[in-house]
Amino acid sequence: MKADESCGMYIKQINSALEKDANNTLRKQDLTFAQVSALLAIRDFPEQKISLKELEKILHVAQSTTAGIINRLEQKGFVTAFGDSSDKRIKLVQMTSLGETYCQEAEQNMKRAEERLLSGLTETERSIFKTLLQKVRDTLQ
Repeated sequence: MKADESCGMYIKQINSALEKDANNTLRKQDLTFAQVSALLAIRDFPEQKISLKELEKILHVAQSTTAGIINRLEQKGFVTAFGDSSDKRIKLVQMTSLGETYCQEAEQNMKRAEERLLSGLTETERSIFKTLLQKVRDTLQ
């Protein structure tokens, strides 16, 4: 098998194309794919509040990377960061109303990107594709 025909290479190429498209769209708002991923993760937590440690696990990135993402989001007014009142060692992050507004816009952009990704597939193929992706992901976790 040629290296450029391996499943891993196809997945890498698809991921690269999706990230490039997302970053081109996000550049207009001076955001990155990683920052939007963090915002969406925060939004999905109760009270839109999460510890940096939890966010680090969800994003699968280092603590320093998570801290940098949050610092930039805080500078832009999308989140606020503060110490936990019961344990000052724990840093919490909470979404602001500006962050929530942006998440709604980001979801629309994500839906358009997914539709573009799947546009060449029938409904049956889409269902099979998603099932297979979930299986592969679960196997690797």
